[in-house]
Amino acid sequence: MRKRNLMILLTIIIFIPISVWIFQIRNGYVPLVDQWTIKLVEGYAGTPLYYFAFAITQLGSRQFLIPFVLIASVILALIYKHLLPPFIFAGGTLFSYFINGFIKDIIPRERPSIIVAANAVGGSFPSGHAMISMVCYGLLAFFITRKVKVHSISIIIQVSLSLLVFLIGISRFIINAHYLTDVLAGFGIGFILLICYIYLYEKLFPKES
Repeated sequence: MRKRNLMILLTIIIFIPISVWIFQIRNGYVPLVDQWTIKLVEGYAGTPLYYFAFAITQLGSRQFLIPFVLIASVILALIYKHLLPPFIFAGGTLFSYFINGFIKDIIPRERPSIIVAANAVGGSFPSGHAMISMVCYGLLAFFITRKVKVHSISIIIQVSLSLLVFLIGISRFIINAHYLTDVLAGFGIGFILLICYIYLYEKLFPKES
């Protein structure tokens, strides 16, 4: 009961600013966060930071994630010896992709710049890289660490994948493919989905919870 209440509270906290941003975007306003930060990335083009961000952003691209998810799903099936973990992992990642597309369709927002080579085409809000990476790498961390007996290694895996998700998301802002609110909203919605998938797994397979 306490876990459910915490989840509800987190959802409310995350969706309050997202709801404000959605209202502003749909009414033609630029959120203050974007007004304050958009100038920060204008001078990054051609710098080492830009090229680093451009490389990192590929780890959240569809071209990378499709084979990655397939390979990781096979590995999870071998580790767990049943199909629920890879189903939740792959299905959750795919469903998050469709949810992201649905949100972009109902909240049309032009990107700060179009970068085809970085998959920066189509709608801008929320960032698909931030949202889907949160779910994909978050679920992977969840399932892998459940099988790791050494606590320090488990912490290293969680921190490393959390850092990767952050870098993928913020890379979209650095290369000017998204506004900062797009990235933050992607993180927030992705986190809520991640918690929901974990909750679903623990309900369907309580003996491992």
